[in-house]
Amino acid sequence: MESLYSFLLFLDSMLGGAGWFPFVLLGVGLFFTIYLKFPQIRFFKHAWLVVTGKFDHAGDPGDTTHFRALTTALSGTVGTGNISGVAFAIFLGGPAALFWMWATAFLGMTTKFVEVTLSHKYRVKTEDGTMAGGPMYYMDRRLNMKWLAVAFAVATVISSFGTGNLPQSNGIASSLEATFGIDPLIVGSVLGILLALVILGGIKRIAAVTAKVVPLMAVIYLIGALAVIFANLENIGPSFMAVIGDAFTGSAAAGGFLGASLAYAFNRGVNRGLFSNEAGQGSAPIAHAAAKTKEPASEGMVSLLEPFIDTIIICTITGLVILSSGVWKEKHENVFDRSDMLFIEGQYEETNDEDVAQLYALINERIESQVKRYTGTISVVNGVAVSDGFTLINARSIAEDVKYSFGGDDPFTGSLKIEDGKPIKDNLIVSGKSLVHSAPLTTIAFTRGYFGDFGQYIVSIGLMLFAFSTAIAWSYYGDRAMTYLFGPRSVMPYRVIYVAGFVWASFSDTTLVWALSAVAIVVMTLPNLFGILLLSKEMKQTVNDYWQKYIK
Repeated sequence: MESLYSFLLFLDSMLGGAGWFPFVLLGVGLFFTIYLKFPQIRFFKHAWLVVTGKFDHAGDPGDTTHFRALTTALSGTVGTGNISGVAFAIFLGGPAALFWMWATAFLGMTTKFVEVTLSHKYRVKTEDGTMAGGPMYYMDRRLNMKWLAVAFAVATVISSFGTGNLPQSNGIASSLEATFGIDPLIVGSVLGILLALVILGGIKRIAAVTAKVVPLMAVIYLIGALAVIFANLENIGPSFMAVIGDAFTGSAAAGGFLGASLAYAFNRGVNRGLFSNEAGQGSAPIAHAAAKTKEPASEGMVSLLEPFIDTIIICTITGLVILSSGVWKEKHENVFDRSDMLFIEGQYEETNDEDVAQLYALINERIESQVKRYTGTISVVNGVAVSDGFTLINARSIAEDVKYSFGGDDPFTGSLKIEDGKPIKDNLIVSGKSLVHSAPLTTIAFTRGYFGDFGQYIVSIGLMLFAFSTAIAWSYYGDRAMTYLFGPRSVMPYRVIYVAGFVWASFSDTTLVWALSAVAIVVMTLPNLFGILLLSKEMKQTVNDYWQKYIK
């Protein structure tokens, strides 16, 4: 697993983690924003009117309403990205990361408007009478680039696991285990059965379920979040100032947080923003293709609301909960993931400015560091290291009160061999105090409000609903891609594997799952961005034609 994780990190460093990717993603959004004269502002009010059904016509082709298409697409985006993803971004880049999530969402509103409009324009009716659409259809039918359409469809199948399946299941299981102590395998198995029951019903059942679940989960989550925000109201202003003030400087060290460079916060904020709202990824167009309308641009306008709801509203609320409560810079008792641990030479203290500067260089990519990985033997007595000459870094912070054991609760006594910063023994359990990230960080933050410890249950319930609905939506994206590639007969085997993957991810390593999702997102995004750029003139004409009809 460690070798796989290293390989995924390498791929991510060449793709989503590379310096060029955020500029490509934001650049496409900026280009269309200017080229189409800020549609996310001009058409914002009209988009809400379309959702209400004001411009619907009886007999329009499609499988579901504008509202249900929107909630299905939202269920695909509103998931662990809004709970775990925001926490992960702030953990990596500090408050500055939230600003770049906002920027990604604002420009992403236009990107989603474009990709949905073009995909809806070239949708088709399948053999079973249902609509099928997505970027692969405009790539094939309009651009005559079969190879690009196939590449995108394959990437969609992969991404259905890396984005909509594995991280969602893992996030649910981690949260329920931390809150209720439920075995992750039991969580995965039970939800896997429920997932199978829903997705076997196709788009109509999926749309019906998400139309009920999305509003419910939004209300539950909002109540819990506001309880924390109002309890820490005096910190809201400083939190906003930190987000905006750090946006172009990076976030300084604070508490256990060792700081983040501007480049790192920018990259991680954009990356997590994309994971949250999926603008440019090409996933939402698949759901919107089922909407009943003859006007592709009208459905495109509905879709521009998604990044606004998903990121600018929900992610901001999560971010304010985490920042105002202060938990993002505090160390908490936890069991360390092997992938998060790094033993380094020498002893470092957070109170020493020179030590902090050295560690800042270590944990911020592309900054040269003099810190060396530790190789040697550590003596442990009763679970506590008695050797010196090393420091354990866990989750980008200096670990404290570290305990070592091998299964069960019995502390370990003996020698531990460390090679290149990692322990040799795979079954070693290390626990202590360090920063935490993903769902556990948001869970802790929700306990700092009026509901106290009960707040953690709101996160667990909200995360379960958010993530489960995302898994439902992405199963549909994957089966439409399989339909394009291999025909309707391939859908059932895909669904079986999809459910099995959902169960497996419930008890797999958190960091490994996030690394897989980061790679899958970019593999799907790049062909779609390339395709919509080639059709920029057609997009502009399509929008102008629709708007003239609307004015008349």
